[in-house]
Amino acid sequence: MLNENKPKQYALMGLPFHSVSLEQAAIVISDAIHNQHKCFLSTPNLNFTVMSQDDPEFYDSVIYSDLVVADGMPLIWVAKLLGLPIHERVAGSDLFAFLSKQSRERKIRVFFFGGEAGVAEKAHHELNLTSPGMESCGYYDPGFVSIDEMSSDRIIERINACEPDFILVALGAKKGQRWIMHNREKLNAPVISHLGAVINFVAGSVHRAPEKWQNYGLEWLWRVKQEPKLYKRYLGDGLHFLKMLATQTLPLCVYSKRLMSKLDTSNGEVLADTLPAQEKFIVSLKGVISTEQVHDFENALEQALSSNKDVVIDGTKLDYLAMDIIARLLTFQGQLHLKQNVMLLKDFPAKIITLLRMSSVLNRFKLI
Repeated sequence: MLNENKPKQYALMGLPFHSVSLEQAAIVISDAIHNQHKCFLSTPNLNFTVMSQDDPEFYDSVIYSDLVVADGMPLIWVAKLLGLPIHERVAGSDLFAFLSKQSRERKIRVFFFGGEAGVAEKAHHELNLTSPGMESCGYYDPGFVSIDEMSSDRIIERINACEPDFILVALGAKKGQRWIMHNREKLNAPVISHLGAVINFVAGSVHRAPEKWQNYGLEWLWRVKQEPKLYKRYLGDGLHFLKMLATQTLPLCVYSKRLMSKLDTSNGEVLADTLPAQEKFIVSLKGVISTEQVHDFENALEQALSSNKDVVIDGTKLDYLAMDIIARLLTFQGQLHLKQNVMLLKDFPAKIITLLRMSSVLNRFKLI
């Protein structure tokens, strides 16, 4: 059955983001630590979102994450434009600082992995000097080596021996996400996340932008001021963002509203396959599938997942898919892939294909 307390996800610029506030995200992290449940936290900002468009492995790291928060004001602006309930930027640095400042009887044990030479060690000492809610239990700087070299049994055993609750990775976004994906099953810590800038903030080698700069979406300018080498990255991200905004996001806003204005929103229906003899599990979608149908949709996906079969989503009579349903299709496909099964979208109408394309997710699915 659907977990009512689980944060909802919405497709935003091609990725499934959770609708959470800073405080709600902190509760998810704290609960994972308390209950020893694995939680892979991803914090896509604009750069991360742009890079994931053309890098399947980078994209997959988000699909396989347990908590995905929007770490960038442009993402919040786009969510508002599309009417999605993702109202608050949850920066990885703010989330870490929030957890660090909360006094608790048993502090969260943090392991720093990566960073520039000497930064992890400095962050280790600074955290233990200043934080009422966290303590550093260790650090390791692997240097500029390959993923395989920094994933040796010796290194993994060293991290696990420190018994961390939270592994903070700082290797550069792509390399950091790949390292986590490569090692997450071997690491015992309940929470793991690539938070590259945070290690510098904790160490004091880089300072956060003033709050006003952050609120106006100008933190990138502050970072360029401190790290001029970043200007090319931010320029490229900005141009790519404007292109996506003009060719996908704005057309999606207009197209989605126009489509919904012509439809009966009460006719949505989700039918799950009840014929075990069939080679594939069939989930049929009819009419408008939105938040009102999410319980039925989730139940059908759970049945499909437990069938251990390939899954066909039949959209022959489909009129509309809401952004939370599209996000769930993305993550469900990831769950199937882990079980070595595939998902196929069958006979989706042209209007739904257009909706998926404008949502920047069409290339993620296989159509039949």
